[in-house]
Amino acid sequence: MTVMDDLQALGSDPTHSEHGVDRSLTVKVIGAAGDHDGPLLRRLLLPMHPADIAELLQNAPKETARTIFNLIGEDLDAEVYAELEDELREFALEFIPATKLAQKLEDLDTDDAAAIVAELDDEDRAEVLAAASNDVRVAVEGALSFDEETAGRLMQREFVAAPLHWNVGQTIDFMRKTGEDLPDLFFDIYVVDPTMAPIGAIPVSKLMRARRTILLKDLMEAPEIIVDPETDQEVVAHAFQKYHLISAPVVDRAGRLTGMITVDDIVRVIQEENEEDLLALAGVRDASTADSVWSSVKSRLPWLCVNLVTALVASFLISTFQHSIEKIVALAVMMPMVASMGGNAGTQTLAVAVRALAARELTPGNSARIIAREVGTGIVNGAVFAMLLSTVAIVWFKSVLLAVTIALAILLNLSIAGFAGILIPLALKHAGQDPAVSSGVLVTFVTDLVGFVAFLGLATLIIL
Repeated sequence: MTVMDDLQALGSDPTHSEHGVDRSLTVKVIGAAGDHDGPLLRRLLLPMHPADIAELLQNAPKETARTIFNLIGEDLDAEVYAELEDELREFALEFIPATKLAQKLEDLDTDDAAAIVAELDDEDRAEVLAAASNDVRVAVEGALSFDEETAGRLMQREFVAAPLHWNVGQTIDFMRKTGEDLPDLFFDIYVVDPTMAPIGAIPVSKLMRARRTILLKDLMEAPEIIVDPETDQEVVAHAFQKYHLISAPVVDRAGRLTGMITVDDIVRVIQEENEEDLLALAGVRDASTADSVWSSVKSRLPWLCVNLVTALVASFLISTFQHSIEKIVALAVMMPMVASMGGNAGTQTLAVAVRALAARELTPGNSARIIAREVGTGIVNGAVFAMLLSTVAIVWFKSVLLAVTIALAILLNLSIAGFAGILIPLALKHAGQDPAVSSGVLVTFVTDLVGFVAFLGLATLIIL
């Protein structure tokens, strides 16, 4: 692909901003990369916010990104690499020497530094950590000792803590004296006992409004939650949502304060988990605008194969009623309506169920009530469409028996759809499986099977 092809792919209107970054600027960057003009790339990109640079790189052609990383990768702010998606970040790190990357880690919070180092292979990781300062090396190695998607990977080891006997003035003086060693972003002062266990928290805004002589113990409130570093990040995100938290302390096995998790990281977790559930409902595990054809095929083909098997089963069952279909052509016309309506109803219930499970709103305590609600909804919807489709059958085919058949079939299928849409994800969750991954295929199979068999079976009994 040529540079002109890249520019044309962005559209003809250079002022239109589809991705949030000014289109005319994107065009200039692609042109400068095509000309291998390093000085111009620096003038265009370096004044930008790191998140905007990352967005531009994420949406630019890969060859453009390659040229930018090769020419000015070492000059980009460390935050740019923290903002990149995993696949592009791994690609970008190939262009930065170990010593330069080690320097960039100094400017990042622990969680972001660990996320970057995690993308390196063992040899490069050892080289980078060897070149890093002792503090960074210890912090990153500590973060990497925890599994991915746990609180230990999310937390940053930089925090502000003060002993119980201090007053407001001492705490403020301490922070002013500490200066650049403070975290770049923090919301709470953690009050600790002599063993470094967090016993209270004071919002910075509350501290700054209090008189200097007031003791911290008179201002603090007990932390809403204290996080174990091995806790799943989704559980932590749920706690942040439930208690409306901005930050939370993280302790080690001895109960000592070792870090904190802030809301900016939780927002990212919530977004990732929601995207994961959304893609899983469609039978896709990972997806990115930077994906190749082959990676997309590998992600989607397995579940399409499962769909093929279920479709073959449904087709086989339909074939057993071929004599009924040959005698009454109207059955072939009306049959897809029953299956389609059931599939849509089941998908609606499934989406509600998976969202409720992800938000921990659907629990063993209320599952019976929710199941009854969804089945009831299916029955009512089924009754409504039974009346509508039976009217269509009478007007279209002038057949009361066909109208009765399709009314009973649609009522049965929508009722089963509500039941399957809620029960299948619950059963998968109980079995320890991810309900978002395979529920869609199973629900579609059930509604297709019930729709076809119910309609054709009832037609055989009632009409023939």
